[in-house]
Order: sequence, then structure tokens, then C-alpha cells
Amino acid sequence: MLASELGIPFYDADGFHPPENIKKMSSGRPLDDQDRKPWLETLAREIQKWNSNDGAVLACSALKKSYRVILASKSRDEDVQFIYLKGDRDTILKRMKSRSGHYMPPELLDSQFDALEEPADAISVSINKTPQVIVNEILARLS
Repeated sequence: MLASELGIPFYDADGFHPPENIKKMSSGRPLDDQDRKPWLETLAREIQKWNSNDGAVLACSALKKSYRVILASKSRDEDVQFIYLKGDRDTILKRMKSRSGHYMPPELLDSQFDALEEPADAISVSINKTPQVIVNEILARLS
């Protein structure tokens, strides 16, 4: 929705995971930093390409500060804006259980919360609002 409002492409970082990461998550095992590093480096190169055009919106669980540093490493600081969609475990678990066809089982959510380092330098928006209100808040804070 945000990408549509901004008139730029949308990408889901989950679509960039290598097969071995997908297999690991599908089997109920969480990824570690070593698993994520090549994925994050691929995304950093993609972000650089997207920024050489008109930009893009990337949905990504960039859980740690070190992950966000890698994501922004090939771009200028002003070319990458992190947006943190903040939600509690129960709300996110409920949403995960309602989606179908995704390789990451809801049982891995706790490992994601264990790894989470909430960003201090991101636009933070609660997920307990309608999608349109969330997008409007983000747009207001971007300008």
C-alpha cells in the first residue's frame, strides 16, 4: 500500500532467501546471523539498484541493528529510511497463523522476538491501526 501511494515498486525480502534458508525455516529451525548474511548482502545490492532508479519499498524483518547496517551499506544514508511496524507477539502470531502458503511456520516467531533489537532511528508505527491509517502516518513522517 505504501509503495502504491509513493508510486514505486514493492518487494518482499522473503522472496530473496536462498533455498537453504527456506528449507531450514520450513523445517522449523530459525536462521542465525551466518544464514542471514548472504541474504542481507543480496538485499543491499538490490537496494542500491532500486535507489539508482526511483527507489522501492522493501518489506523485511531486519531484526538487528547489524542487519540494518548491512542493508544500508551500499547506499547513501539519505537513500534508506527504515520503518518499524511495531506489534506485540500475540497480534503478530494471530496474523501469521491466518496467512497461507508461507514457508516460515508461526512457531519461529519467538526466535524472531528474541533476536529483535528495536530500531532507534526508524519511523515507528503501531500495527494496531488500519492499513490506511498506518500508511498515512508513514507518509506524514516521511515528508
